[in-house]
Amino acid sequence: MANGIADSDMDAVQRRLMFEDECILVDEQDKVVGHDTKYNCHLMEKIESENLLHRAFSVFLFNSKHELLLQQRSATKVTFPLVWTNTCCSHPLFRESELIEENSLGVRNAAQRKLLDELGIPSEDLPVDEFIPLGRILYKAPSDGKWGEHEVDYLLFIVRDVSLKPNPDEVADVKYVNRAELKELLLKADTGEKGLKLSPWFRLVVDNFLFKWWDHVDEGSLKEAADMNNIHKLA
Repeated sequence: MANGIADSDMDAVQRRLMFEDECILVDEQDKVVGHDTKYNCHLMEKIESENLLHRAFSVFLFNSKHELLLQQRSATKVTFPLVWTNTCCSHPLFRESELIEENSLGVRNAAQRKLLDELGIPSEDLPVDEFIPLGRILYKAPSDGKWGEHEVDYLLFIVRDVSLKPNPDEVADVKYVNRAELKELLLKADTGEKGLKLSPWFRLVVDNFLFKWWDHVDEGSLKEAADMNNIHKLA
């Protein structure tokens, strides 16, 4: 077996999620083709041999000062532990409420669920109709020799002031950043300062979309930036 976290070394919470959660399998046009465990969906061996591709979402939450909330993933995460990333990154599950295609409602329902699970943000602070889907990306990224990601990732933006109670099983740290602070973080990641790393999906969004979409946050015109008709294949 390739290098990476062995099954026996997994944190108990992460192990339960890996085997109990059923991700939504899709084709490259984001059409549902089945479901499989989170475990199988993140095994690079399965991703490469069976081309397993699953649906995901990435939330970008801004406060009323238009600062972006970032999180550092916990040390016990199976994929990309301790990397800094956008507010919340996870998967809609193969369940009725999260399979609803119309207006990306299933993905928005999943985002509301995971923001409570990971960051302790009450659902009433995050009405599902406040999430604005701006686009979708398709990417593949190995985490280590064993684990990785292969996702059609829905990019959801929301502007809300919220209360936070991060779950230590999921999140090591959180912070709000303005544009200048994010650019400083990018520079530190590029130079490897203090071992700082960013998640590959976050970096793809930063490099391709984030700052121009941040303009729309400032202007209150996010819906004008939305393009849910295309899937951007990024590497």
